[in-house]
Amino acid sequence: MLTKLKVMFVFVLGGLLLMGCTRSKSMDREELLNMAKTGEVREEKEIEFAEVSVHDPSVVKVEDTYYIFGSHLASAKSQDLMNFEQITRSVAGNKLFPDAKNTLEEALTWAQTDTFWAADVEQLDDGQFYFYYNACRGDSPLSAMGVAKSDNIEGPYEDLGIFLKSGMSGESNDGSPYNANHHPNAIDPHTFYDHTGKLWMVYGSYSGGIFILEMDSETGFPVKGQGYGQKLLGDYHARIEGPYILYSPDTEYYYLFLSYGGLDANGGYNIRVARSKTPDGPYLDSQGQDMIEAKGVEGQIFYDPAYAPYGHKLLGNFEFEHIQGEVGQKSHGYISPGHNSAYYEEEEDKYFILFHSRFPRKGEAHYIRVHQFFMNDEGWPVIAPYRYTGETLQALEENDIVGAYKLVNHGRDISADVKESHLVGLLEDGRLTGDLEGKWTLEDDAKITITLGDVEYTGVALKQYDEHNKINTMTLTVGANNGESLWGSQIYLVD
Repeated sequence: MLTKLKVMFVFVLGGLLLMGCTRSKSMDREELLNMAKTGEVREEKEIEFAEVSVHDPSVVKVEDTYYIFGSHLASAKSQDLMNFEQITRSVAGNKLFPDAKNTLEEALTWAQTDTFWAADVEQLDDGQFYFYYNACRGDSPLSAMGVAKSDNIEGPYEDLGIFLKSGMSGESNDGSPYNANHHPNAIDPHTFYDHTGKLWMVYGSYSGGIFILEMDSETGFPVKGQGYGQKLLGDYHARIEGPYILYSPDTEYYYLFLSYGGLDANGGYNIRVARSKTPDGPYLDSQGQDMIEAKGVEGQIFYDPAYAPYGHKLLGNFEFEHIQGEVGQKSHGYISPGHNSAYYEEEEDKYFILFHSRFPRKGEAHYIRVHQFFMNDEGWPVIAPYRYTGETLQALEENDIVGAYKLVNHGRDISADVKESHLVGLLEDGRLTGDLEGKWTLEDDAKITITLGDVEYTGVALKQYDEHNKINTMTLTVGANNGESLWGSQIYLVD
């Protein structure tokens, strides 16, 4: 009897150990690729795009056309957010301002420059289009911001004058001594209406931080008596710029998008977001931190570690690696994506983010990218990994999700390093295995949760078009309350 019990105990213990090993064992690369799906996933007709280059794009929609305006008085338009037509490219011979260097001479003279930086256009109550321009020297916060107007969004625009200045000479817009450690660099404007109909302008770059002003919707100028306005974040020359605010009727939050780092290919540009119940703040990130604490260190220029922990990071340098045997032969990635604008399309209930990006091994060449984004269960944006082609969320089943994936964690750092993809498998039993270990669940048709360690990421699963390899693929986009975002792209092998 005792021998029989001993044998049974050993059998049960062995079974438990075997089960434990099975559950904890990571699948190696060959095993993961063996579970990758095969079959015909190519589109019958290749989806095409018309590319344009507009650095620092700011979007405005007029009737059925989306317009984007950016630095150097560049602009473009599109009706489908896929095929853009260039309107203007540079200051010279520009139809928005046919004689810009003379018409806007005051701004250029003050800023000691011959070009213009990120522009913004808003249609105000009178039906006119107000063009917010700015000029900056670049190596110091010597800048000027003004406004012009036109009854045609494509111009020509009539200058109304400068309303903000910053500069090392000591002059400021409110007469107080200018201090670049605390006062703003008067560039990168975004003018917007809040959900009650009040007009605001958020602006600022590096130097003393990001500020917001209440605007007069009849004149297009700031309401008098505000000085530089209310500070939202920054101090002591932090590399934070390109503010853009979008209200979500779904969450009833205002989302403040920001770009951290340097804009060139080695600058580590990345997109972050914080939110507030009111347009003028305070803005908190997904960790509950007040963004007013996101600032540099006195006596140090561009000390990234001081403010890198602030702001929910949505997107930075990354690359989905090409895997041998995969359908298609190309990788997909972005270098220094940033200075975005955003748009909510009410009729379709879709959110879009528009930004410029550079690309792996392509130097400083940059083009516009438009991606759809969604709000996760915690009310934070999660961006679809591939550019927009008209896709929409659809009801999915677990079997649609099971497979091998390239998974990228965008992290929270400010770095020129490229986040490389991990090879993982999402298994039928809810495990996530491979280079990373965790679990996943699908609920409410397209909502997906991924858990890595004790961190839970929530978002959506979405079928998208991979333009590089001309295939349809399942994608995952999720974010966590630790400020990180994950992107996944399913792997398909040649049959």
